[in-house]
Amino acid sequence: MADVLQVQDLKVHFHAPEGLIKAVDGVSFRIPEGKTIALVGESGSGKSVVSQCIMGILPRVGRIADGSILFFDPAVPKADPIDIANLNRDSKPMRQLRGGRISIIFQEPMTSLSPLHTIGDQINEAFLLHSSVSRAEGKRAVVEMLRLVGFPDPPRAFDTYPFELSGGLRQRAMIAMALVCRPAILVADEPTTALDVTIQAQILKLMQDLQEELGMAILMITHDLGVVANVAEEIVVMYHGKVMESGTLDDIFRNPEHPYLNALLRAVPRFNMKAGERLVPIREIKPHAGQLLLQKDPWPESDASVPLLKVDHLTKRFSTRKTGLFGFGGGSNESPAVDNVSFELFRGECLGLVGESGCGKTTTSKIVMRAISADSGQVSYNDHGKIIDVLALSERELQKYRRRVQYIFQDPFGSLNPRMTVFDIISEPLVIHNVGDQAERFERVRELMTLVGLDIRYLRRYPHSFSGGQRQRIGIARALALQPDLLICDEPVSALDVSIQAQILNLLKDLQSELNLTYLFISHNLAVVDYICDRIAVMCAGRLVELARREHLFRNPVHPYTKALLSAVPNPDPGSQLDLTALMAGKASDPDAWPAPFSAMDGGSLELVNIGNDHFVRADSVPSLQVAATL
Repeated sequence: MADVLQVQDLKVHFHAPEGLIKAVDGVSFRIPEGKTIALVGESGSGKSVVSQCIMGILPRVGRIADGSILFFDPAVPKADPIDIANLNRDSKPMRQLRGGRISIIFQEPMTSLSPLHTIGDQINEAFLLHSSVSRAEGKRAVVEMLRLVGFPDPPRAFDTYPFELSGGLRQRAMIAMALVCRPAILVADEPTTALDVTIQAQILKLMQDLQEELGMAILMITHDLGVVANVAEEIVVMYHGKVMESGTLDDIFRNPEHPYLNALLRAVPRFNMKAGERLVPIREIKPHAGQLLLQKDPWPESDASVPLLKVDHLTKRFSTRKTGLFGFGGGSNESPAVDNVSFELFRGECLGLVGESGCGKTTTSKIVMRAISADSGQVSYNDHGKIIDVLALSERELQKYRRRVQYIFQDPFGSLNPRMTVFDIISEPLVIHNVGDQAERFERVRELMTLVGLDIRYLRRYPHSFSGGQRQRIGIARALALQPDLLICDEPVSALDVSIQAQILNLLKDLQSELNLTYLFISHNLAVVDYICDRIAVMCAGRLVELARREHLFRNPVHPYTKALLSAVPNPDPGSQLDLTALMAGKASDPDAWPAPFSAMDGGSLELVNIGNDHFVRADSVPSLQVAATL
């Protein structure tokens, strides 16, 4: 099969204040016509720099030092290839290629779309730049493309703004913009990293369908080996700007040869891991708690059977106001973010709270922290034998409660003050709660840095000088500064590469054992939750739909939403492809689409029913044996 793109001995240099950086160092690969090639590696490996060179959007501080990027246009089979590396980025030939014959989908759809223009206008603009048609004809073409990428009401979608769309629909709009000119090559730069597993599976299926229909080639840039195993035919593995290994899908997964590729594969969480088996990160962290961190208040011995945290019938609704011109008129409606949620969390346990974006996971955690108030329900916390009503705490009592409960945020960079040094960031909780004198605080910070595997020489550095994994470790150190009993981990590894993710997950497991911590672990990645959690609670549309021990839930998922989530998790195994049929055509998270007894028919009520072994499923309130038989 003919190649549509050939990258030959590509070298890209960046001129930085600290000297010359060889971001890409002699990379070569090819993209056959109509095929999918995956470019795999950690952040900083040079993947995105290669894509920028192909699109002619390399930053000004970078330059192509050597090599060629040959584009063979299938529409003009007898023409000479175009060497993109030698084209001026602002020249007419490059502008004709960029967005016309070669398109790109970026990682974050919200920041890639203009918030001031409608979806239709932005896609139409790209189409009109590369074709000589009228605006009306362009609109018809755009509406057709919106239909092709799966928008439920394309004419209406044409006039919507990005903030009115979900993450999945925004990514579909980006795909429509990239494909409206029918390109020969689609460069997909981490197109599903920010999406939930069900939405990710739908986007991957959509790209495969469009590839078959349009006959285009795809360059998939990702660090997710599960995604690679489901979409790619050939794989190129990069590390520090160089190609470590390349080959077909079977070559890479069945017979990996390079130590770096083997290390990447061992770092990916899998459902079939043996009891006690650990992930093997490329760089391991060995935590060691100092004397100050181990000095914690003892627990009453008879207190083990009492939950550390108990959430009862928690409900929270948010009002959305629709205003007219200049803020006048309009109306308002309420949507339930958390709807009658109840669960218990025992000391030393890790409870996973899983579900898609918008299901109410983070809202529940913020109510537990008292960051937002609840409309109804109760949150009880066991403070060394004293039961506290969290929602009734005064401001002074709340400050003491928050010493016991701390938070690890999803975005390791956005949660750190860029104007504070690492020492100031980690010691800030100690200052706020008036813990120790200056000498003791310094010693505590030193212990915390050692505990999370950071060099104490970095104490005077600022967050921007650290990698994503190091920034997340700084966030963990800050959360542990007050020696809490409960850590709420809100998607703590979703923004990290697989090797760094394995490093942080192992660290969290080790810290739980060494410091006797309890975790409420929030995630949409079921493979991660399977690795770190003891019990798992599945949320959808503000409600818990299934709750069970990890081994029971994954061996015998009962609720259709849980089954859909599991079927949408991409496994790093070519022999285990995604089962898209269980996604129910995108209706997996729609309670009205669930069959009986999981949907309230004829005005019936739903409640969590125990079907055995403390495995709870939300279904009609009928005897457990009848529910089990129905399932």
